[in-house]
Amino acid sequence: MGEVSRSQRRRILGVLLAAGAIAMAGVLAFSAARDTLGEPLVRQASIALPGLAAGGAPLRVLLLSDIHIAGPDMPPARLAHVVARLNALHPDIVLIAGDFVSDKWLATRHYPLDQALTPLAGLHARWGTVAVLGNHDYLRGAAATRAGLERLGVRVLVNQAARIGPLTLGGLGDFTSEDARIAPTVGAMRQLGPPYVLLGHQPDSFPDLAPDITLMLAGHTHCGQIALPLIGPIVSGSRYGRRYVCGMVREHGATLIVTGGLGTSDLPIRLGVPTDVWLITLTPAALTPEP
Repeated sequence: MGEVSRSQRRRILGVLLAAGAIAMAGVLAFSAARDTLGEPLVRQASIALPGLAAGGAPLRVLLLSDIHIAGPDMPPARLAHVVARLNALHPDIVLIAGDFVSDKWLATRHYPLDQALTPLAGLHARWGTVAVLGNHDYLRGAAATRAGLERLGVRVLVNQAARIGPLTLGGLGDFTSEDARIAPTVGAMRQLGPPYVLLGHQPDSFPDLAPDITLMLAGHTHCGQIALPLIGPIVSGSRYGRRYVCGMVREHGATLIVTGGLGTSDLPIRLGVPTDVWLITLTPAALTPEP
């Protein structure tokens, strides 16, 4: 057999590169489908909460966010399936950190508000479901979204506080929509007394919290939604960059948990960032947080 000519080597190299590109595209497509449409990961944390009465059973708080109901990735039927799976976690309370709907221009279908929200009526928890609104809810219509949720039995807090079960919950208005009022919300929480849990759509209020607010829960960032190997999230959705983009952060004696959410924003795809919820177990701690 004679030597392979230069032109033959180029053709072989071209075939190999094309095959490699096709294989890589297949891997990325599979990963994107898994991350976008797979069952949400249930991330867990145990947190000692100041003011929680000793002697009682630990409290199970389920945090979800950024549902972004729209086709193709999050139609109401898929949300109903997710709700049924989450009920099996038997939470004491469900907290939703906003962005219920999506009007992204790449969506294959947008849903009327009532149709989009209806599956949330299936959530079951001992002390019910409490929510705040996100920036997409403000864009669709904050008043209409709040009314739709409350018709389903979801309690909505906008710069307000409520005593629900053994917890004092504060709910912030949306930071992006310039409706987050930290001082009045914290003031309302203090009137009810500890233990305090603050729920907000965005994590960016976390550095501004008073020392007695030691737990904040948020969403909005989608943990970046698209994270590339060796690079990580290509966007953060936060003015603090990657500092609060995802997961659990502890600073100055306080804890922030940012969930990656259930749906998608702008692009109907996730890559390297699966959907998730957080199941947080609260246990008693001293009233005075550690420095």
